[in-house]
Amino acid sequence: MPTASAAADEPLEYVALGDSFAASPQVPPPDVSNLLCLRSLVNYPHIAAKALSAKLTDVSCSAATVEDLSTSQYPGTAAQYEALSSETDIVSITVGGMDTGLPGLALDCLNPDPEPAGVSCAAQYSAGGSDKVRTAIDAWAPSFAAALDDISRRAPDAKVFVVGYGNVIRPGGCFPVQPVWDTDADYLHSVFRHLDTRLRQAAQQHGAVFVDTYRLGIGHDACAAPADRFVEGWVRTRAAMPLHPNANGAQAIGTALATAVRRTAPTQSAN
Repeated sequence: MPTASAAADEPLEYVALGDSFAASPQVPPPDVSNLLCLRSLVNYPHIAAKALSAKLTDVSCSAATVEDLSTSQYPGTAAQYEALSSETDIVSITVGGMDTGLPGLALDCLNPDPEPAGVSCAAQYSAGGSDKVRTAIDAWAPSFAAALDDISRRAPDAKVFVVGYGNVIRPGGCFPVQPVWDTDADYLHSVFRHLDTRLRQAAQQHGAVFVDTYRLGIGHDACAAPADRFVEGWVRTRAAMPLHPNANGAQAIGTALATAVRRTAPTQSAN
């Protein structure tokens, strides 16, 4: 993990892993070194690296799953784990949305017409008395825990930071500003919270630090005024993939991550 004994002229070696929430697709400028992964050069890993004066290796990739950490996601794209080594000081990771079907859920929750003109995604995914999404999250959680162990084996001296998905849409929503019924906004909100709970639990049980982005997103979710949003909704006003951080969101999350890193080693020379 980062320590005060590190030479002042040697920057922290920082590896960023994860999915599109880390990569910030469609937020300019793009990382042209790998156009398939749709990474932004101002995503939260870049913001944190700059704040920490760290040397960044960003292998986050849009649509990544836990499996893509250990296998090639696209031709010519190395497994994300290959960026890790005994020289790595810091690792950040956001993953789980693709594994647990959140993109499909977000599409199913779209209802441009007011109730009862469409179908409630909350009712659809909870039909029969069991919640399909929460069940998928709970079933996936051990895979994430195993991934944290793999990261520690591959980067034994690194401190790992699990960055949560946070506050994407507020309870009750804001129909029709964002075309999701209030009951479905409640459901989406609860699902993201449940995923973050499982990420937090895995981090705590496997020696990692959970970076909670929920509080910093209050008042800055997809329902906020356009200038206040950290996350874009289905109806966007800034460049970003729907339900992903825009440039302001990446800035806020990256700053929170850098703060969390500093707290683990308060005498570290990075600033």
